[in-house]
Amino acid sequence: RMFTGDRSGEWLFGALHRAGLANRPDSEWRDDGLALTNAWLTAAVRSVPTANKPTSAERNTCRPFLEREMRALPDLRAVVALGGFAWDATLRVLRDLDHRIPSPKPKFGHGAEVEIDGFTLIGSYHPSQQNTFTGRLTREMFDEVWARAVAVAGRGRISASGTDR
Repeated sequence: RMFTGDRSGEWLFGALHRAGLANRPDSEWRDDGLALTNAWLTAAVRSVPTANKPTSAERNTCRPFLEREMRALPDLRAVVALGGFAWDATLRVLRDLDHRIPSPKPKFGHGAEVEIDGFTLIGSYHPSQQNTFTGRLTREMFDEVWARAVAVAGRGRISASGTDR
């Protein structure tokens, strides 16, 4: 599972729990009993990138996984992109799946939103230590994004796309 046992996971699973999407606020190991409800975690890049900077080659290698997962979620209503890299990767996959992406391309930002063919893409700063330790991302900011995703999704599914840092 992504983010299990690290600081980013503490932030992510805590926020998912407060939003009512997880049965517990932490994830310590793979079989720890964590269960998500109406939520799916995926990654634009499935390895820890060098210096936390994924390359285009890494994105392209991992892209088929992201595409398959998005196709497998027919009731997807909201996607939370954890960082600009995930935002761009999600937009690329959606475009290639014949979704109409607005032009010019929507800009990433924390709390940025764009509606695309029946669902909403929401941007969030990644819960990495470089963002949380500096205060660029606060718990309140992160909780607001997840509350918005829950409101947008209604009874549909929410997906979080990021990089596994």
